[in-house]
Amino acid sequence: MKYSGERITDTGPPHYEQFLPPIIQRNYGRWKYHEVIKPGIMVHVSESGEKLYTVRASSPRLLSIEKVRALASLADKYSFGYLRFTARHNVEFLVTEEVNIQPLVDDLEALGHPIGGMGSTISNIIHNQGWLHCHSSATDASGLTKSLMDELIDYFLEEKLPSKLRMAVACCINMCGTAHCCDIAVIGIHTRPPRVQHETLHKRCEVPTLIATCPTMAIRPAIVDGKPSVEVIEEKCMYCGGCYTVCPAMPVKDAEHDGLSIWVGGKVSNARSKPTFSKLVIPYLPNNPPRWPEVTSAVKHIVEVWAEHAKPFERIGEWIDRIGWPKFFRLTGIPFRREMIDDYKHADLTYRHSAYLTF
Repeated sequence: MKYSGERITDTGPPHYEQFLPPIIQRNYGRWKYHEVIKPGIMVHVSESGEKLYTVRASSPRLLSIEKVRALASLADKYSFGYLRFTARHNVEFLVTEEVNIQPLVDDLEALGHPIGGMGSTISNIIHNQGWLHCHSSATDASGLTKSLMDELIDYFLEEKLPSKLRMAVACCINMCGTAHCCDIAVIGIHTRPPRVQHETLHKRCEVPTLIATCPTMAIRPAIVDGKPSVEVIEEKCMYCGGCYTVCPAMPVKDAEHDGLSIWVGGKVSNARSKPTFSKLVIPYLPNNPPRWPEVTSAVKHIVEVWAEHAKPFERIGEWIDRIGWPKFFRLTGIPFRREMIDDYKHADLTYRHSAYLTF
């Protein structure tokens, strides 16, 4: 496959090929190998002998205009203006001159962006909006991610782990992100059903649409004080907040009872084993901003136990498959609770979640 030049389409953004660095255009489909020189720095070697260096720095999901301009200035200075943001919010500079690597690293660290996240390390933690923008969030994804990375930063800077570690934070169980298939995921949870504001619901919401949003059919029509409204069957409610999305008169947030859960063992990669979903291991931890000590301590403990007992290149889910879930709970000291019982087996029979399958 070769670079085909500019493509013109009548809709959508310009084709990405137009923005590839010249070295990638020249060697498209001709790369012989790549290797990680050290965490955060990788080299791709082409059949022609040309080398392309990638310098990866950690970056928050939300950037100010000033920070974007500062990163762009570094790209202009060291990589002919070429950089990219990865799916996990890392910023990568595509460098062709090896002498530019160390000055670029020094300037990035001076800006507060550590270099790492390649090889057997933790990459940037992917997360969604949280309290900043999400109307149904149970926690603050940005602040929790910062707290977790502060605890785990050594695993970003150095290869201290058996294999790569991918983490995610989702502010509620709608999971805008990859929390369902990460090595470790922290997911905000509501533990109380939505509170129906009967006095305003009929003015602000369309009842049939509201009822249709509930995945468990926990919402039913009702007449309250002679006005159309709804009732919530608490036994069926899964506290997802989907109803609040279409009806502001159904608030689900609860500052006292909202909390966090921890899931482990998922992955997207097809290497060595098929992609897998994460499994619940801690159903509830308190929501204690601004540093979330209970959550950060629990996650760090799981990482340390895995790092101590896993074989080289063994992801967390693969390690658990080898030793079994009972031993995982014994090694980590996590108590097994009834909420962890996975009783929905039909999904495993019907979901085609492996890239080994073809259609």
